Amino acid sequence: MANTIILDNLLTLTEAAIAPAEDVLGAAKDKVRTLVSVDGRVSGAAIEAQQTAAHGLAWLATYVEALRQMQAWATRLTADGQFGEVEQLIHQIAFGEYLNQIAGGIPMNQGEVLRLSDMGLGWDALSGFQCVEVQALMAQGNSQDARTRLVQLMQERNAEITVGATGLDEELEMIREQFRRYALDKVEPFAHDWHLKDELIPMEVINELAEMGVFGLTIPEEHGGLGLSKASMVVVSEELSRGYIGVGSLGTRSEIAAELILCGGTDEQKANWLPKLASAEILPTAVFTEPNTGSDLGALRTRAVKDGDDYRVTGNKTWITHAARTHVMTLLARTDPDSKDHRGLSMFLAEKTPGTDEAPFPTEGMSGGEIEVLGYRGMKEYELGFDNFHVKGANLLGGEEGKGFKQLMETFESARIQTAARAIGVAQSALDVAMQYAVDRKQFGKSLIEFPRVSGKLAMMAVEIMVARQLTYFSAWEKDHGHRCDLEAGMAKLLGARVAWAAADNGLQIHGGNGFATEYKISRILCDARILNIFEGAAEIQAQVIARRLLG
Repeated sequence: MANTIILDNLLTLTEAAIAPAEDVLGAAKDKVRTLVSVDGRVSGAAIEAQQTAAHGLAWLATYVEALRQMQAWATRLTADGQFGEVEQLIHQIAFGEYLNQIAGGIPMNQGEVLRLSDMGLGWDALSGFQCVEVQALMAQGNSQDARTRLVQLMQERNAEITVGATGLDEELEMIREQFRRYALDKVEPFAHDWHLKDELIPMEVINELAEMGVFGLTIPEEHGGLGLSKASMVVVSEELSRGYIGVGSLGTRSEIAAELILCGGTDEQKANWLPKLASAEILPTAVFTEPNTGSDLGALRTRAVKDGDDYRVTGNKTWITHAARTHVMTLLARTDPDSKDHRGLSMFLAEKTPGTDEAPFPTEGMSGGEIEVLGYRGMKEYELGFDNFHVKGANLLGGEEGKGFKQLMETFESARIQTAARAIGVAQSALDVAMQYAVDRKQFGKSLIEFPRVSGKLAMMAVEIMVARQLTYFSAWEKDHGHRCDLEAGMAKLLGARVAWAAADNGLQIHGGNGFATEYKISRILCDARILNIFEGAAEIQAQVIARRLLG
């Protein structure tokens, strides 16, 4: 076929392209390590001074891992007889584009492009790219013909849930279908109205999700949950977020709280709290960030002072999601007043009374106000103030002070995997509405989708969604198999957030002026997508963490 590389040879070409990409990454690691080392040791201060190089290394490593996972995906599909034309086009376009970006510049965001020279590399680092396989992919992989053909196939198969086979097993695909049906019936028709009116997601939806097991999805069965995999969490989060990011994010609160308790709680705390979280008898919220600290959690100032066997909390918190109508806060506070870093922090399961519209924070010693936001509105964001707020001593997580920061770090793998899944859902939502608009909207006597630059945008959305999806599935697989996966989870979140923003931005561009009108769904999706590069670790922090792990 003229629009594809010789299909019988595609996997051979892409397999051969991975080693040259890995060689570039190896050379970049060596160069950047030299740049950030002092007296033979990697220096945190030097990494900060060389942020472009260090963060660029994180992005390069993310691209190389993404290509590895796309190759693994294609190999699995081939073995299962599912590597059809759609999948082949996605695969060749992904390799063609990402290899070209590695060679010519990786967009860290719309205004910052990482060049090999930023990491101290010259053109000689690309010597492996001169092989015929890489050159063929770079020249032919992401062609206009390939993009146009992919979108033609997408139009023919618009009843399919995803563009291309995901490579997941039958059980996970059944879970996907169940939650896709729910989102289509109970979420998508109402999400835009909730957004425009800045309303909380109705309790009816929360109760239905509870009946479906969303809040106890990964909680072990002995603690009242379903005991399913992190991969199942990814699929559920993806499809619910495709309906509306707020609904997809409801489970995040319980996921974080449950992970904290499972990893750091006492047996009594697990027995008390986990069944209630799983059933949604109680709704949790995470209370970590403070007005002047942002990502610098080690500098938190909110203090918890002993009061007999209990504690009194005083301080301020901000960007607290779903704070008003929840029952318990996973609250990070300083219990050692003499400490200046994370070693003096402790985690509490701080109980509160759910609020109402008239009295959002009725619990004594606690006050709060809503932060008006562009998007991600369905649970609302709040600033909180604590003044001698009472917390039971029995609710100190793990029963030991000074462990809060470590306990929180143990949750970051799951939280970032879940956030990557939400990003995929938002990106898919952008593709859904943009594709429909491109089909329906007529200009110059034909549908927008017939114009190559419109269909090209849609094709790249579909391709990058699959790339981010496979990276996210891999991180979940690693987590499910007991492997450390902070690196993989960070990469999935880093790429997924960029993919979601690009998809929303391009989706709005396809809508033209109508996309700028609040009545169109794409305006909401754009606002919702923007937060993904910030929460659960801003993109810059995420790249910093990845770089430190790569260079450690």
